Amino acid sequence: MLNSQYVNNIYPLPFQSIQSFLALTERVFFEKGALIFEELKPEKYIYIIEKGMVRAYKNYNDLEVTFWFGLEGDTIISMENYVKGLKSYENVEAIENVEAYRINVTELKKLYLQDIHICNWGRCYAENELLKTELRLISRQFTSATERYLDLLANHPEIIKRVPLRDIASYLGITQVSLSRIRSELK
Repeated sequence: MLNSQYVNNIYPLPFQSIQSFLALTERVFFEKGALIFEELKPEKYIYIIEKGMVRAYKNYNDLEVTFWFGLEGDTIISMENYVKGLKSYENVEAIENVEAYRINVTELKKLYLQDIHICNWGRCYAENELLKTELRLISRQFTSATERYLDLLANHPEIIKRVPLRDIASYLGITQVSLSRIRSELK
């Protein structure tokens, strides 16, 4: 069963609400390298990661540009698909074997109409995701690559340990050669 703390970290739910929420979840597994979301395809589920790690990326000029990493407790969602019902603009790939719990978006939205606590959970979830996205955008605009790397090292050391350097470089908006130079200068 899904760790209810992952849900309650977003917005604490009363016992009955958490039970209703957990009843929507279904355990699924993805092998390393599996595509969980594919760009330009509709997606009817969101996923909460129990174990493993994923990355979100967009294909651009024959490159895979990584813009997000998901770890245990994170939710995999295509916001454009979730909010507007449009096809996903991103790919999400398992970069480790992943155990997750999926939730049908249609069923979750029905639950929003039935339970104000779960509706508030959805609102808080969206607000938190907006804040994270805004911080990533501000960081990309106003900090150097070295500062972004140091921030990643300080605040998410598990990413440095678990993600290939090419994906970290892409996430930081630099080449792998530049990342190697930054790492050498910091030693």
